[in-house]
Amino acid sequence: MKTFYNGGNHMKLGFIGLGIMGKPMSINLLNSGYDVTVFDINQLAIEELVGKGAHGAKSPKEVGENSDIIFTMLPKGEHVKSVLFNESGVIEGAKGGAIVVDMSSISPVQSKEIADALETKGIEMLDAPVSGGEPKAIDGTLAIMVGGKEDVYEKVKPVLQSMGRDITLVGDNGCGTTAKLANQILVNVHIAAMSEALILASKAGINISKMYDAIRGGLAGSAVLDAKVPLILERNFVAGGRIDINAKDLTNVMDTADSIGVPLPLTSQVLEMYHSLMADGKAADDHGGLIQFYEKLANFEVKGEKE
Repeated sequence: MKTFYNGGNHMKLGFIGLGIMGKPMSINLLNSGYDVTVFDINQLAIEELVGKGAHGAKSPKEVGENSDIIFTMLPKGEHVKSVLFNESGVIEGAKGGAIVVDMSSISPVQSKEIADALETKGIEMLDAPVSGGEPKAIDGTLAIMVGGKEDVYEKVKPVLQSMGRDITLVGDNGCGTTAKLANQILVNVHIAAMSEALILASKAGINISKMYDAIRGGLAGSAVLDAKVPLILERNFVAGGRIDINAKDLTNVMDTADSIGVPLPLTSQVLEMYHSLMADGKAADDHGGLIQFYEKLANFEVKGEKE
């Protein structure tokens, strides 16, 4: 069994949030030989992880009682605060010296507030949001952006390596979440630009599959292009990164930008596109489904052509 030591003690792990991302991340920890206690509001998700070797918990408090490092992977900052600080929350069970690693995409302001509150309880925190979506969560190659103390990061890094490949300590608490905001600008604005290109080329009548092959090796090529174009051509909008979650991230981007006086005209436009799609019932679609916003404007559907 893989072990993780701090002062000679085997570190036990907790994981709260077993959704699209959290479930495969937890599985990778189990596959690396770690002792993992899990919790989610979805009992079926807990049972699935128990079937793979995890210990199921009845509350976040129980996760805290049985874990030296507690990971959270939740939709919003309010959810993170709830599982940590509410009645039966993690802090009711966690030991002094425990480490909370929040891998959710929340605002830097919320992240710093959480870190400060945990510190008063003798609990350390890292903010460690990820990029790569469900496919990289499954294969354990996520990019992980970390904010927090360097000595705490060094303790946790071997565990993070079971879930990610490119792991970077960006700075103090809140810096990881800030890096994730920048990441989300790049990903989502890129998806919008890609969508504009696809609808233009498709309605002009060229073979989109061949166009994709022609441009992907040049300067316009990217991980976003390679991840999303094949799915769009298959009309596959099953979420690896949901539209409503990305809208939440871009809302955090805009709130942060407003607070420090940074105009973000492209990001604000993409956020409005997501609001339009959510109003159209597409909140649960993958963010590659942004193409549908452009298709509605152009009254034309992008499809792959059979060879």
